[in-house]
Amino acid sequence: MADSIKQPGDTTIRTAPTGLAILALVGPSIVWAAEYIGSGEVILATRTGAILGTTVLWAVILGIFLKFWIGMSGARYTVCTGEGMIDMFERIPGPRHWVVWIVLVVQFACGTFSIGAVATAAGVFVNSIIPIGTRLAVALVTIFALAVAWSGVFDVLKIVMSFLVLIIVLGVMYVAAHVFPGFTEFLRSLSFAIPEVPQWAASMEKVSDNPWKEILPLLGWGAGGFASQVWYTYWVLGAGYGAAAGRGYGRAADESALRHMSLDAAQKIKGWCRVLYFDSSLAMVIGITVTGAFLIAGAGVLGPQQLAPEGNEVAFTLSKVFSGRWGSVGGFLFLLAGTAALISTQTGQLAGWPRLLADSCRICIPGLANKFTWKKQFRFFLLFFFCANMVIVFFFENTPVALVKISAIFEGLLLTPLQAIWVAVGLFFVMPKLLSKEAADVLRPSWTFAAGLIVAFIVFGYFCIVQMPAALFGQ
Repeated sequence: MADSIKQPGDTTIRTAPTGLAILALVGPSIVWAAEYIGSGEVILATRTGAILGTTVLWAVILGIFLKFWIGMSGARYTVCTGEGMIDMFERIPGPRHWVVWIVLVVQFACGTFSIGAVATAAGVFVNSIIPIGTRLAVALVTIFALAVAWSGVFDVLKIVMSFLVLIIVLGVMYVAAHVFPGFTEFLRSLSFAIPEVPQWAASMEKVSDNPWKEILPLLGWGAGGFASQVWYTYWVLGAGYGAAAGRGYGRAADESALRHMSLDAAQKIKGWCRVLYFDSSLAMVIGITVTGAFLIAGAGVLGPQQLAPEGNEVAFTLSKVFSGRWGSVGGFLFLLAGTAALISTQTGQLAGWPRLLADSCRICIPGLANKFTWKKQFRFFLLFFFCANMVIVFFFENTPVALVKISAIFEGLLLTPLQAIWVAVGLFFVMPKLLSKEAADVLRPSWTFAAGLIVAFIVFGYFCIVQMPAALFGQ
């Protein structure tokens, strides 16, 4: 946490950069994209492409685009108030702590399984490049991620994630470019068609003839799940955009300073909102490009050979097929991209989930917060997830796809429509009450934010109510 805290009501808020100068402060988007480009892209997108082809590319674009509105809207609240999304949820009208309690319980369970699943998958990919044994590879990946996340310093996280994103983009784009289906087929993939599961895939033991069982996890994990949108507000806090400058982590907004925010401060913060729009849009473009490339690679390479790898077979099958198609360079680059994606996700998750849970405990269990500082709580959850990873390795080593699918459906789909509504309430009803009248007038969000959040609620609500029960229970 910074030693000197700048309050959003004073004149110390920096003037936002404009033009090309914005590029120098891009950072939250890199961390956001790096942490959500992982299991859903490397494992699920590649596998879904193999089974259903490029026809379902629309699911990648739709899922990421709608979650972009949730993440960006939540981050806009952070830029204007200086507090993260969990503190926003605490201000939602209703029984005391009710939203945060829901988040705490669900995210604790989902975080445990999801981090373990990603760690296992990352270990498999690392072992496919450097044969040191899957369990040792998982341990090394987790130790690396823990070391990056331990200090809680955003700049360290930004540097590591930027390097990993570069590897991901170069590796997967090289492969996808070789099997790009052409612009006619590409345009056809945007028609919202639901293809039938091919006979060769349906005959496999772990592939259902219901295409939604493959599409829903892809929608749920594209751009990450519920937690990823929360974490983006943390990366914005770390970067110090607008009212977040100098605020640090584990603190609610200074309500007195917000109520007395000057017109000059509000105008400066509005400039930082424009920086945020560029930053978050970059994350969306990276996510759609990379996820789509993994799906195209699966459709162009695995599909024709009628392969839908499961468990540990994912890395080995990809390595064999891709190397046979383009030689050792193509296979190595794809595996390197997948490895970097999974390591970046593991790092982002170990940096994000402990922050989310520490904030939730600070609010729901104030007695705990009085005994232990926020940083100690953060590090406690960090160590817990490290230990949980080791347990997952021993008991669920061969089931990363199954664990990722479960986490994707419940963490990525079930809470997402609720998150869209909660963020809308926070942005349009809670925030104006926190700000001075003149600041609220300047920082009033555009109607496009409301439209994006409402559409996200409707679309993901439809998937949860109609398609998810049918896919899970065969209705």
